[in-house]
Amino acid sequence: MNEPLTNVPEYTVSEISGAVKRTLEGAFGRVRVRGEVTEYKRYPSGHMYFSLKDEGGKISGVVWKSGTARLGLVPENGVEVIATGRISSYGERSSYQLIVEQMEYAGVGALLARIDMLRVRLAAEGLFGEDRKRRLPVLPAVIGVITSAQGAVLQDIRTTVLRRFPRPILVWPVPVQGEGAAERIAAAIAGFGRLPSGSVPRPDVLIVARGGGSLEDLMAFNDESVVRAAALCTIPLISAVGHETDHTLIDLAADRRAPTPTAAAELAVPSHTDLTATLLGEQTRLRAGLSRAVQERHLRLGRAERGLPDPAALAEAARRTLQDRALRLRLALPNLLAARHAALVRVERNLPKPSGLLQHRRSEVALAGSRLQGGLRHAAQLRRTAGSGVLARLSPAPLQGGLREARARLDSAGARLESVSPVGVLARGYALITGADGRPLTSAHALRPGLPVRLRFGDGEADATVT
Repeated sequence: MNEPLTNVPEYTVSEISGAVKRTLEGAFGRVRVRGEVTEYKRYPSGHMYFSLKDEGGKISGVVWKSGTARLGLVPENGVEVIATGRISSYGERSSYQLIVEQMEYAGVGALLARIDMLRVRLAAEGLFGEDRKRRLPVLPAVIGVITSAQGAVLQDIRTTVLRRFPRPILVWPVPVQGEGAAERIAAAIAGFGRLPSGSVPRPDVLIVARGGGSLEDLMAFNDESVVRAAALCTIPLISAVGHETDHTLIDLAADRRAPTPTAAAELAVPSHTDLTATLLGEQTRLRAGLSRAVQERHLRLGRAERGLPDPAALAEAARRTLQDRALRLRLALPNLLAARHAALVRVERNLPKPSGLLQHRRSEVALAGSRLQGGLRHAAQLRRTAGSGVLARLSPAPLQGGLREARARLDSAGARLESVSPVGVLARGYALITGADGRPLTSAHALRPGLPVRLRFGDGEADATVT
């Protein structure tokens, strides 16, 4: 077989893949690539796969599990970032990818866009509603502070609380920026809320604070986990992140926002001087009010006292009235008896004598007796005269006929009664069976062995037992 005549070198696939890999890794040892994150997915193994794209192209990227802790942020689809890493190729698929070691947001615009998207989403869930915010305690027994242990913020809060109204401060130190800061801050807020009443006192108010910084430095307080922890915290929370012009999402979820950590301490505790002055003012007003009330009651009592009559004069008037009533009572009884006696005398004078009344009644009775005797004699005479005519008109024949008809009706009714009489039926050989209560037993189903019954015949009764 003849060899082809050419001076073009011949490579195997592996040689080409290796050459490409060496070229890419040699030319692009460490690069920074700016683009928009898309197709982001995190696998159960812990590796992150995504793509970076712009108007003219797209490159695949990967973050190995071992590098996620140092990445700096969690990728999100639609967010423009700057990824730092190295280019590598995968020969088996003839593809190349960016192995990312660090990632940051691509400028302030990207950060603000991400923050605004998160703000709109959390606001739609109601996490920033005014109805969720609680009033701060007037004088907390313990103040909880979540901040960095090394910064000047904690010292400012301590100095302000000591100056205004000394209160115990319970500090939960956390990193306030960098990798893992958001998770530590969210865990501290939730941890204070879960504290039971025990050896470690549970704060009555929380202060989440840090000093000023760039937008990138404050991003931990724009993290969704921190905002949700602040909204769900069971303790009234004051947000004091950055300076007066700095605004983060935790400010919207907190119960109160303070422009500075010092202002947060002033919100947490009242001023001892101002509180003392207020109490003294209230005490002065209370005393003045009580004095006015006592004076007013004294004046009203004086007016009422002047309106009351003299008790001695009242007693004297009552005594005189009682004496007058007693005198009139003593005189009234004899006068009453005299009046009643005079009335009886007048009645006695008008009464007739009893002898005259008896004589009058005797005369009336005698006259009535004579009239009654005359009437009786006249009635007897009339009865004798009328009786002879009536007897003459009466005939015995009609009376006898009526008697016969009545006797016939009576005999007929007796025969009908005898035909339906149970005694007549019993006389023909029948018997009437009754129970112990005297009621007739009309069915054989009502009988049972040993049942006492009574048998009634035409000429008498007898007891029996059912067998």
